[in-house]
Amino acid sequence: AFERLVGDYEAWQLEENPIEAGRRGDLEALARWPDPTPAAVDRRRTRERGFLERLRAIDPDALDAADRTSHTVLDYLLAADVAAAAFDPERVPFVNDSGFFTTPLYVAASTRPATLEQAEAWLARLDALPAWLAAHVDWLRKGVEDGFVQPAQVVEAVLVQLDTIAGAQPTESPLFAPIEALPAHLKAEHGDRLRAEAQARIEEKVLPAYAAVARFFREEYLAEPRESIGISEVPDGRAYYRALVRRHTTLDTTPEAVHAQGLAEVQRIRAEMEAIVDELGFEGTFAEFLDFLRTDPRFYAETPEELLMRAAWIAKRADDRMPEFFGRLPRLPYGVRPVPDHLAPTYTTGRYWPGDLDNGVAGGYMVNTYALDQRPLYVLPALTLHEAVPGHHHQNALSQELEDVPEFRRNTYITAFGEGWGLYTEFLGIDMGIYTTPYEHFGRLTYEMWRACRLVVDTGMHYFGWTREQAEACLLENSALAPHNVRTEVTRYIAWPGQALAYKTGEILIRDLRQRAEERLGDAFDIRAFHDHLLGQGAMPLDALEERMERWIEGRADEPASAASD
Repeated sequence: AFERLVGDYEAWQLEENPIEAGRRGDLEALARWPDPTPAAVDRRRTRERGFLERLRAIDPDALDAADRTSHTVLDYLLAADVAAAAFDPERVPFVNDSGFFTTPLYVAASTRPATLEQAEAWLARLDALPAWLAAHVDWLRKGVEDGFVQPAQVVEAVLVQLDTIAGAQPTESPLFAPIEALPAHLKAEHGDRLRAEAQARIEEKVLPAYAAVARFFREEYLAEPRESIGISEVPDGRAYYRALVRRHTTLDTTPEAVHAQGLAEVQRIRAEMEAIVDELGFEGTFAEFLDFLRTDPRFYAETPEELLMRAAWIAKRADDRMPEFFGRLPRLPYGVRPVPDHLAPTYTTGRYWPGDLDNGVAGGYMVNTYALDQRPLYVLPALTLHEAVPGHHHQNALSQELEDVPEFRRNTYITAFGEGWGLYTEFLGIDMGIYTTPYEHFGRLTYEMWRACRLVVDTGMHYFGWTREQAEACLLENSALAPHNVRTEVTRYIAWPGQALAYKTGEILIRDLRQRAEERLGDAFDIRAFHDHLLGQGAMPLDALEERMERWIEGRADEPASAASD
């Protein structure tokens, strides 16, 4: 019954997700976008409730260990979606730097037509793009009617991107990139026609559709702008936030508990930061030290190329140490790339874009080269470890190569697991020797403080009525994050309630699991085996991860000493 359920679920996922189906070779799907209409949403919700009922009729204890994990992951995914459905989240299909309007750009970035039919399918997707945007605008109108909208300051950040997208020259639009990426033989035989047709579609249909979305935001969405920032201020917002806390932490926890944990972490990390200030012999207050870090030119690159080269050098140093800490390395490589210009002003300092080995796309460690005086070099080692290796690239690429698991497990990203891992790898960088100066160690602690403040700030704004100024103060007073980054980050937390809670929650557990393993196994502890096992079944809820790693620790402890050290 479980095998049939998984098969039905995966087939349904492909039916509903033409982007993934097209990636796997479905030519018809390559010409479509997912259906965002209310009828399609209702259909999906009905199917999800049905899948969840079928799943919970199956006793997980009757399954083998691998299937039990799959049962747990699927239960989490379905239950989270069913819980969210009560709040119609489709009414807010965007955050401050991404959403329905950027999805086509990301799809374009990873689309590499290899045949004439695939190139024609991309032209068909361009034809269908205005309807995709308009359907999301319909949901946004419902949100306006219901009072379930994003704050004005979030919309203003989005308008910067929409204006940039709509104002691009057709051949310079990211949506033109798949045609530019045609193989040489297709360019020679069909390139002129395909280029002309793509250019016409973008110019006559797509860019006007993006301009219409921007007009809607200005003329209708912002007609009565929402000035409050906490999700608790919208109808049913407090109940929605409690559901989001459970979804993003994967735990049965509360905003109150998360807030308290964040305050404790802020206090602990602040003590470690102050010890480094003392080590450096800095004469002044903690606030003056932060100002020194934010303003001294020595800590900043002078050109985008310098920032990228420094990031690439750190990445290669991390690559060099990977076999010492991991027994299994993925096949997919990654590159160091600048964040595209149309995203950079409102984008985070860095991010990872997943690759696709089957379609010839490497992973991307994206470095934001906009506003160089806000991109300090002392945080670059922590950023690189988190976004590239051993962080997101390593974990994502390994997940794509998982064997003996259902297909949906390879494509599942659970934030508390993935971002918890990314933050843990910043800590792992100490063992790897990546931090070479006290300033870089302080930069790592700044990044850890950043994630600890997220626990305080996110719950503060969305549940306890904090102002934006209170939220920014937590980050400005306790970390060396640049003011531009603080503003961008706080806007992100306002726009995306609950998501920021996942990072520190996951990292705290992973560090705790490692400490348990080291204490229980002593000299028999093998860090390579620990990491490989932790990542070996892909993303899962934190309760399931803890249970899996506890079994591993006990199993290793029960082995003879000679076997445990193998």
